[in-house]
Amino acid sequence: MNSPIPEPNFRPLLKSATELVQQLSNAEKAKLCSGRTFWELHGVERLQLPSLWVTDGPHGLRKQQGDSDHIGLNNSVPAICFPPAVGLASTWNRDLLHEIGVALGEACVSEKVSVLLGPGVNIKRSPLCGRNFEYFSEDPHLSGELGAAWVLGVQSQGVGTSLKHYAANNQEGHRMVVDAIIDERTLREIYLPGFEIIVKRAQPWTVMCSYNLLNGTYLAENPLLLTRILKEEWGHTGLVVTDWGACNDRVKGLAAGLELEMPGNGGIHSPAVLAALGSGELSEAQLDAAATRVVELILKSRPALEKDTAYDRAAHHLLARRAAEEACVLLKNDGNLLPLAKKGKLAVIGALAATPRYQGNGSSQINPTRIDIPLEEIQQLLGSDHAPQYAPGYSLANDAIDQQLIDEALTLVRDTDTVVLFAGLPDSYESEGFDRTHMRLPTAQLHLIEAVAQLTDRLVVVLQNGAPVELPFIDRIPALLESYLGGQAGGSAVARIIFGDANPSGKLAETFPLKLEDAPCHDWFPGEPRQVQYREGLWVGYRYFNTTETPVAFPFGHGLSYTTFEYSNLRVDGEAHNWLVDAAQLGDWDGIRVECEIKNTGAVAGYEVAQLYIGTRTSAVYRPRRELRGFTKIWLEPGQTGKAVFELGSRAFAHWCADAHAWKIEEGECCIEVGASSADIRMDGPVRVLSTDQVSPRDPALAPYFEPEKRAFDEPAFTALLGHSIPAASPATPYHQNSTIGEVSSTLLGKLLHWVILRSMKSMAPAEGDEKIERMMAAMVAEMPLRNLVVFSAGKFSPQGLQLCIQLMNGQYGTALKNLISGRNR
Repeated sequence: MNSPIPEPNFRPLLKSATELVQQLSNAEKAKLCSGRTFWELHGVERLQLPSLWVTDGPHGLRKQQGDSDHIGLNNSVPAICFPPAVGLASTWNRDLLHEIGVALGEACVSEKVSVLLGPGVNIKRSPLCGRNFEYFSEDPHLSGELGAAWVLGVQSQGVGTSLKHYAANNQEGHRMVVDAIIDERTLREIYLPGFEIIVKRAQPWTVMCSYNLLNGTYLAENPLLLTRILKEEWGHTGLVVTDWGACNDRVKGLAAGLELEMPGNGGIHSPAVLAALGSGELSEAQLDAAATRVVELILKSRPALEKDTAYDRAAHHLLARRAAEEACVLLKNDGNLLPLAKKGKLAVIGALAATPRYQGNGSSQINPTRIDIPLEEIQQLLGSDHAPQYAPGYSLANDAIDQQLIDEALTLVRDTDTVVLFAGLPDSYESEGFDRTHMRLPTAQLHLIEAVAQLTDRLVVVLQNGAPVELPFIDRIPALLESYLGGQAGGSAVARIIFGDANPSGKLAETFPLKLEDAPCHDWFPGEPRQVQYREGLWVGYRYFNTTETPVAFPFGHGLSYTTFEYSNLRVDGEAHNWLVDAAQLGDWDGIRVECEIKNTGAVAGYEVAQLYIGTRTSAVYRPRRELRGFTKIWLEPGQTGKAVFELGSRAFAHWCADAHAWKIEEGECCIEVGASSADIRMDGPVRVLSTDQVSPRDPALAPYFEPEKRAFDEPAFTALLGHSIPAASPATPYHQNSTIGEVSSTLLGKLLHWVILRSMKSMAPAEGDEKIERMMAAMVAEMPLRNLVVFSAGKFSPQGLQLCIQLMNGQYGTALKNLISGRNR
């Protein structure tokens, strides 16, 4: 990782912002620290501070005009839909992510948007997380490096970003109220480094805190995360904003380091803030600090707002196609079936070929400027002389096996030389708002693949999905192309890959397990409605699979090419042998130069992604067998040799010591490994690490974590890992402001509230009967805390009215009546 990038042009703004805040009343400061509307911030007209517009991303611009929502129901202005993060991560290309960031920044400037809400860098703890398509990887180093490049690109255009969702928001189920119980070391080594890298390298203008609790405290009022780590330790200079509706206690939030609450709510929390100033619960200095950071954001944004420019949609579409091409991961290619020749009889099977799924469902949903249809792009590449035959094979409306559709497809298969079959996950399977419950493809698609595989040995399966799926047919097909969700140009990208106009270079940023039960967190995901225990600790993704040698369908970092590469001449600081590292001489992120040579030994040009891992065999602390510490992507012509260079610092060798609350480096021997995937190490060598750090001796109570293959992470072991007893999950009753609509629906009043809110949300939907939207709405309503009735109604449903409802739902009829008569619940 490069050194932190200073912001010399913004430093004078601190003085200006401070002077401006001194001219505001406390009421004006409190007002500034809350949104004006769903997407707008307050300005101060008399001080020439404009209102800012923020909007969702991250793979495009979702600026809504007219009716607004945060779940993707209402249309937004047309914008380029790039591949979501799941695809961008598989490119492993920092330069490409920066280029896409620049393009997104240009679009924001054109639409007068000052902050683009992204990137999302939450770790893919489980393949079931419904929002995995919007996150980069199961690895924090890869997530951080790519996220930093994206942020730097966007902000180069004078537009801010919002690093999200900070932190430990690794599931959709119960996301607004669930308490993530995570030990300190796992938090520091797995769930925070992606955020840390981006903050230190790119200084995102804002960081968005998540809905959930972490070890008993809501993120929106967590001083450890918001101030001590983010601001003081990492040096974040921007502001912290809530996810929409994540504010629990506004006064506690301000005191903890939360500057801005969204969305606009009519100022319902301002009276509490002013009262806290009067009582001394909140100091004026704390409110001033928050208001100052909001004013700084406005001042940073003002130059771009004064521009009147348009962006080149055609050029951005071509960039989206290039990104989709690099995102494609060739998982299997037996007999070099791919690329196909542009001749012969071809059958294209699968409804997703004609109606592609190119992005995820929810708040990130983009209204694309155009959509490249895979079937049409294949037809265009082949021309009329070799036009393919097409059959849908299955319905996208449901999962039922339609034998007539299958028979029609099989009829085409019998009369063709080669079959390209499109399969994947429908929107109703993975979405913001809910998690998957299994990793299977729809039954009808599995049945179709098996039937086609029995008739031809020239079968290419193309996947469209936002997360790993089980592949029971993998041994019966010769070629498998993972295209993920390709954005609006994904169809043309896939067609070009299939016929060799582009060479696949994508590498998996996540492991494809053989089956769901193999996932190390399987027994503890998604946990109970109000608590999820991260009992697996560090054993996330490839860290677990490589260490335990558990077979997988495809390993982290895997991806084939139409060419081949040879690795040689591994050197550390110019030396081929006897590698020695003195930790005292290293910076956090630099100090060691590792390089090797890579030769393209095939017949076509292509990219190779070289990956560097640090391997550990013996240690006093439990450690994964290998961990990603560097990567580089290089383009090589046939026969060309290039150099892959990696920069390492002390953090590459460090572990977090919970006893000392600090990074420690254990003296001894480890291994530098370079290869084409986490399971394909081409070169390695031992390195002696010198360190004076005192490392805690092995704790017998943690024995299960030294034997992860047994997955015996029982309560005593997890208690030892936490360093304290496992807290009890909060009870469902008595009901309170953070009880969910689903929880209170067991009462008559709660059931009525549930019905009214769901009906109201359905009235916002663009069409009735859309399964993906209805399922998302049902999940979001059921898991919405009662306090958000006040927030999302902008106070029309008053705090006093909410308390009256809670008293009634708890059966406190006398108290409710007494307070109603006295006026307390009015």
